[in-house]
Amino acid sequence: MELKSVTIRNFRALQNVQLRDIPSFMVLVGANGTGKTTLFDVFGFLRDALTGNVRQALDSRGRFPEVVTRGHENEPILVELQVRMPIAKFSRLVTYHLEIGLEQGRPIVVREFLSYKRGSYGAPYHFLDFSRGSGYAITNEEDFRKPDEDLNREEQVLESADILAIKGLGQFQRFKAASALRQLLENWHVSDFHISAARGRKEATGVMEHLSETGENLPRVAQYLYESHRDVFNEILSRMQQRVPGISGVEPELTQDGYLILRFRDGTFKTPFLDRYVSDGTIKMFAYLVLLHDPKPHPLLCIEEPENQLYPTLMGELAEEFRDYSRRGGQVMVSTHSPDLLNAIRIEEVYWLVKAEGVTQIRRAADDRQIVKYMDEGDKMGYLWKQGFFTGANPA
Repeated sequence: MELKSVTIRNFRALQNVQLRDIPSFMVLVGANGTGKTTLFDVFGFLRDALTGNVRQALDSRGRFPEVVTRGHENEPILVELQVRMPIAKFSRLVTYHLEIGLEQGRPIVVREFLSYKRGSYGAPYHFLDFSRGSGYAITNEEDFRKPDEDLNREEQVLESADILAIKGLGQFQRFKAASALRQLLENWHVSDFHISAARGRKEATGVMEHLSETGENLPRVAQYLYESHRDVFNEILSRMQQRVPGISGVEPELTQDGYLILRFRDGTFKTPFLDRYVSDGTIKMFAYLVLLHDPKPHPLLCIEEPENQLYPTLMGELAEEFRDYSRRGGQVMVSTHSPDLLNAIRIEEVYWLVKAEGVTQIRRAADDRQIVKYMDEGDKMGYLWKQGFFTGANPA
């Protein structure tokens, strides 16, 4: 599954933006306050609305009046995704359209539909279409030989108008596209990693296979990889030794009182030392490697400013780790202020954000003729960023 485009309207500063032809590895740059965090929060909002409901997702962000773009309070919030995904062994470009409004003081799903072309020609067909808590879904969508009038339409009424239709219908395999899209959204990872949360003793209760957004379960995930995916764990150790000078190993240890700790082995010491004595950069690089080498990778990673606490010389290696993850089938979106990271990025991977009259605009570096010219002459993206070439626009 691959996210191809995103259209957003009336979500805070994102009053009307569209990302097209999204690459498998995308880097966002822009001054503070231009909307990079807001863009990532759109993905978090969709996941939260799916996990709970629209009202809960809005309430955690200050409620509808605080989320909708100022001056557009009477208009719906709109998010539309185009995702390339397999349905019944055929690759389809699926459109998911979601509009959220406020009626009688309550947030509701004004419109939600899912569509794609049944064949090579013709208009996209709506296989799921709901409004204000009721609608229909097609149960035999994989039978592409049947004419439209012979498709089985199943009418449904949701428990509440603030529930996403794909939340309930996506649990059933007979709704192929809804099920695939639900899995995609549920497995997005919007990182909010905190060094302090990842350090220290963690109670060893239950298996944790995936790194959490804040990283507080890092020792438990390391333990799981060490016990169940030793080859992956050894690859992470190998990469750590390449990326962090002096580190010769990382060992998760279960203490007698039922806690997990991480021990990092420095080649200059005979005895390993606990993670609380290790630099922030070492912990963060280890966490990123655990995330990027997950045996069941996330379809989309969103990571803000990965350069924090890391040595500038590691930025090239980290960019290649992100790119390698995308080659294995995942997508990565990264925001950054780091010239060192940008120097390792290709022009087709860079988008930048600017703010004008309170709203965000998103542009592609590859569409700016001046930036293209400089890059063709051997310049690097980070140097251009430092010189201020990402404030104006010179369309190609």
